[in-house]
Amino acid sequence: MSKEKRAGTQAMRGVQYCDLLFKLEEEYAKLPLDDNFKARYEARLEKSKPVVEEFYAWCKSLDVMPRTSMGTAVGYAQDQRFWLEHFLLDGRLEISNNRAENTIRPFTVGRKNWLFANSEKGAHASAVLFSLIETAKANGINPYVYLTLVFKNAPNCDFSNTPATLETLLPFSSCI
Repeated sequence: MSKEKRAGTQAMRGVQYCDLLFKLEEEYAKLPLDDNFKARYEARLEKSKPVVEEFYAWCKSLDVMPRTSMGTAVGYAQDQRFWLEHFLLDGRLEISNNRAENTIRPFTVGRKNWLFANSEKGAHASAVLFSLIETAKANGINPYVYLTLVFKNAPNCDFSNTPATLETLLPFSSCI
């Protein structure tokens, strides 16, 4: 059904709440960055929180059958409210998990390739390596350069006696 045909429906009203929240997030992306994203946190409390509260009041006011598409959507939103509102608690959090989904996409695509790993330990090692690569990317580090550094330095470190040494090899370390 086209947007024109859905205009004025309860479903479209729900979409409009979501669209408004994402539009506000676009505005917040222009705010100055500080260490704890305080500006975004405060803007969310001022502008987004009332939208979220209005959305949930609207959900509560609806009289929908639970097994319909609309009933399922409203039920999900109400059941997941605690989690869906988490982006309001910390300015560093994003409103959606799109970045995480896009980050793990190569792993999920490759899942069939790793289905026949020779052992559980081999599969675990692959997962650890993949995690390191994606964490390096997320921190703006060339994964090849990072892994070369780790593989050259880690064997010479005594992590059991100096566990803080491990932190110097993490992708988000200031030493990298």
